Amino acid sequence: MSLFDPTAHALSVNRRTFLTQSAYGLGGIAYALLQSKLAAATAAPAMPPTGWNGALREAHLPVRAKRVIFLCMAGGPSQLETFDWKPQLKALDGQPFPASFTAGQQLAQLQNMVLKARGPIASFSKRGQAGIEISDLFPHIGRVADDLCVVRSMQTEQINHDTAHAFMNTGSIIKGRPSMGSWLLYGLGAETQDLPGFIVLTSQGKTGQQPISARQWSSGVLPSRFQGIQFQARGDAVHYVGNPEGVCQSTQRQVIEEVRRMNGLLAAGTHDPEIATRIAQYELAFKMQTSVPDLTDFKNEPQAMLDLYGVKEPGDGSYASNCLLARRLAERGVRMIQLYHRAWDHHDNLEGGMKSGAQDVDQATAALITDLKQRGMLDDTLILWGGEFGRTPMGQGTGRDHHILGFSVFMAGGGVKAGTVYGATDELGYRAVENPVNVHDLHATMLALMGVDHRRLSTKFQGLDVRLTGIAGEVVKGLMA
Repeated sequence: MSLFDPTAHALSVNRRTFLTQSAYGLGGIAYALLQSKLAAATAAPAMPPTGWNGALREAHLPVRAKRVIFLCMAGGPSQLETFDWKPQLKALDGQPFPASFTAGQQLAQLQNMVLKARGPIASFSKRGQAGIEISDLFPHIGRVADDLCVVRSMQTEQINHDTAHAFMNTGSIIKGRPSMGSWLLYGLGAETQDLPGFIVLTSQGKTGQQPISARQWSSGVLPSRFQGIQFQARGDAVHYVGNPEGVCQSTQRQVIEEVRRMNGLLAAGTHDPEIATRIAQYELAFKMQTSVPDLTDFKNEPQAMLDLYGVKEPGDGSYASNCLLARRLAERGVRMIQLYHRAWDHHDNLEGGMKSGAQDVDQATAALITDLKQRGMLDDTLILWGGEFGRTPMGQGTGRDHHILGFSVFMAGGGVKAGTVYGATDELGYRAVENPVNVHDLHATMLALMGVDHRRLSTKFQGLDVRLTGIAGEVVKGLMA
């Protein structure tokens, strides 16, 4: 793959270079133009980027995971109804919430309101040999508890959905920053040449459907070939994946070869990385006409496998179908697979929304872990399950408000310490008080599991080194096996 060279690109387009190259006036420009046309007419076409090798020539650290599946619970599921059991909060239900917890704290929609404690709407049970307390709303996930590493001390900096999503995905709220999937693809490449290396799938529940934007899987300041590609959950996964009538494969191949030749001529005279992207994506699109139909054809999946995931109809747009598709993508070498399930923004009807959302994701999430494990793929597949933030232990009508000081996620596979709980919140679930983990720490740890030192994966932008973790982030070794 032709790697992105930001220095060469900057030198080819900046004002000083332009002035230097045009110092001999219009005559020199005209002569240069004629020479370039003559050279282009006789030059061999530039070869397209080959393979999906990444910018890193070798791993910085031992490689424990080869791919990531991020099960993003968009909207912010309540930690108090999932993985953080708080009996004292249940005992305080309906009573004034202690002011000592909230004085001077940032709240979303509860600011300047009377705060009352809201106890958990679900009971919890100890699961697995480790006895991890997991909500009874998630019995299937409870059965794979010994594969989980539950982090109960997550914290984030952003209290509103869009910026919190951006922070969780890119480590920044500044638009134009690359997402974690783009960083992985840029640094490590992918093991597939006939599918994108970073694929996004979406589904939605009955309630709490918080919107998400495509900037959450953007490549930002990296070349666009590293951005996530959204597959459609219903119908054809990719629009226009088939040829129109009258266009055969050989004819299309001729068109692609000619487009590649012309782009190659342009690439010979400039360092613009988007030209390399264009060449690569034309070729990839051609290959996807064969690979995508095979990928999305579940006919070879036995009924027992469909039943394991709870798939009622393959390709029905459900989270269950997307989880099964995620396993098929992982088998084919896709580096980053991101599944958004929009069902968790419960400002009201917490009880109904949590039960509905849990029913959507519980079985399929556990099935994905089980399926990967029995195929021998869980060891090198890192799974992350969680939202952009958590929910308040104070009630908001019949729901809960956004909360950033303490929430839960879990990881599985990919070198994490299975059957464990890391960190803790206080007795009412308001703040992480034991081993807090912020988003930068999570990103640094995920990169470390992939063999990448987060401080050494960067790109130049406007004279600065841009990183997923910025100037922060520490690897949480307590999460690693």
